[in-house]
Amino acid sequence: MRRTTVRRTAVAASALSLALLVGACGGDKSADDAPEGKGKKEGAAAASSAKTLSQAELDKLVLAEGDVKNHKVIKPLKADLAAAEIAEPDKPACKPLVDATSMRTPGSPAAKSLRRISVMPEKPAEDASPEEKLKAGLDAVGKAVIITDTLASYEGEGAQEALAALRDAGKACAGGFTTIAGPDKVTYSKVAPASYTAGDEAVAFTLSTDMGGETGTAQLVTVRKGNTLASFFAMSLMGKADQPKEAIDAQLAKLG
Repeated sequence: MRRTTVRRTAVAASALSLALLVGACGGDKSADDAPEGKGKKEGAAAASSAKTLSQAELDKLVLAEGDVKNHKVIKPLKADLAAAEIAEPDKPACKPLVDATSMRTPGSPAAKSLRRISVMPEKPAEDASPEEKLKAGLDAVGKAVIITDTLASYEGEGAQEALAALRDAGKACAGGFTTIAGPDKVTYSKVAPASYTAGDEAVAFTLSTDMGGETGTAQLVTVRKGNTLASFFAMSLMGKADQPKEAIDAQLAKLG
């Protein structure tokens, strides 16, 4: 009964996150960690002078089917995007977190491209026994993870400012927040720092949820490369998700 409750709760929360389209600072290369003065100013100047990618360029660079092994990549549905547009936080300070977990973006990007990714389990061997196939099926449910990939390009220092807003929201909302989309809600009980180092700077969080008496975890990772932000939100249908490193690595490789 307990496992069934956890699964139902996880599916309900994941369904809302998908309808919405779908942690302190985790990046060791954060702008906040840079020394004050010349080095920090030079970093800001370099970012502001970086190229702002067009919509056509983002659409070519965002992850596509076949870019990540055992991952299914699709465009979000119109209904999903419509639900994402109405998602709001219960606390104003948490809006950047709601934006990032709902396939929106903090700040005002010049262009953005969105994808929804499913982690596909490896199929059992053709000569596998019925018991082995059943076990593989059950394992697949337990490991089912949905990832959202939001690629956004900014003008000037917009990318830096958006990442800083997300970092600040993680600190302000460490005690949790609720995403509200019409009659639906997803409550995160905790926003904790996570570690991820890539690009020019990165911010990562682990978000905790109550999954029928057990703690579920979702992962949020946002990486800046020049004037582009690549943001990933991962949630497991069974409650606990790891950082989607394969998808992130593949996306950053495409960005160059």
